[in-house]
Amino acid sequence: MERSFFEHVLDAFEGFVDDELGEPKARWHRRGIKVWFGADDAAREHYEAQLIRVDGDAALEIGYHAEYRSVAENEAALDRLGGRPSWRRALGDAAEAGPFLGMADWRRISEVWEPPDPDDPEAPIEIAARLADYVDAIEPLRRATLTT
Repeated sequence: MERSFFEHVLDAFEGFVDDELGEPKARWHRRGIKVWFGADDAAREHYEAQLIRVDGDAALEIGYHAEYRSVAENEAALDRLGGRPSWRRALGDAAEAGPFLGMADWRRISEVWEPPDPDDPEAPIEIAARLADYVDAIEPLRRATLTT
């Protein structure tokens, strides 16, 4: 994957995410982008679009991650969102909640796509739009559960 591909995803993402959520923090690398809100130490819960391997095959995962040190903390983060059907309505059946792909202790709400064609000029836009769907659906719920 060309190094600048995910930089293009990030550029497009900034135009899709709901401005009412505030300024996201983000970084891109050659295999994906990571987006979070709040202090850098709050990035244990974040959103990613990243290249991964599933059963040995390359794939693109897009969604929300809870990456605390303990399974209990990750389960708690997911449980706070799990009882809220609004993210399911917003994201559809493609979004799956459960263990992170490749790291059983972490948790996710995400979906898996075929790897993008780096020569397709629409691919970064489609990925950015879907990542913004996750942020717009989950971030307000996540914030609400942190204050209750």
